[in-house]
Amino acid sequence: MTNRILRITTLLLGLFLLYPAPGSAETPLPTIHEPEGKGLKCVEPEEVMRRDHMEFILHQRDETMHEGIRTSKYSFAECINCHVEPDEKGHIASSKSKDHFCNGCHEYAAVTIDCFECHADRPQKHIKRGKKTATIQQDLHQMLSANNDNGGELK
Repeated sequence: MTNRILRITTLLLGLFLLYPAPGSAETPLPTIHEPEGKGLKCVEPEEVMRRDHMEFILHQRDETMHEGIRTSKYSFAECINCHVEPDEKGHIASSKSKDHFCNGCHEYAAVTIDCFECHADRPQKHIKRGKKTATIQQDLHQMLSANNDNGGELK
């Protein structure tokens, strides 16, 4: 009798694993906004970026912050500049919004994002500074140029 119950239980378990209940299908992967125009292509294939993007970002951070090597290939700012786009009304989702480029995957993977405690969550070209729109690099260049015109004295 015990062997028979064990066989039936094993058979039922096997059937359950082969034919899961309706509605228990895998959650689809989040949609990723692909860069548009000028033949732009991500620096790595999508499956590599899904798996390893954090390693690239951390490696870039270490090279930039600790070794002074500044490149754009795995630059966090370049990821944001390329993948975060305004919607049809011109609105750019905040990093706190479920609509932000990074949040779809991070919510899917149940990963907390702390990048935006220091980094901008939208492309530099869409950040308004005072009465104009400029990048941090443009502002820095303008400040340094003004200082060179004053004999190197900071204003």
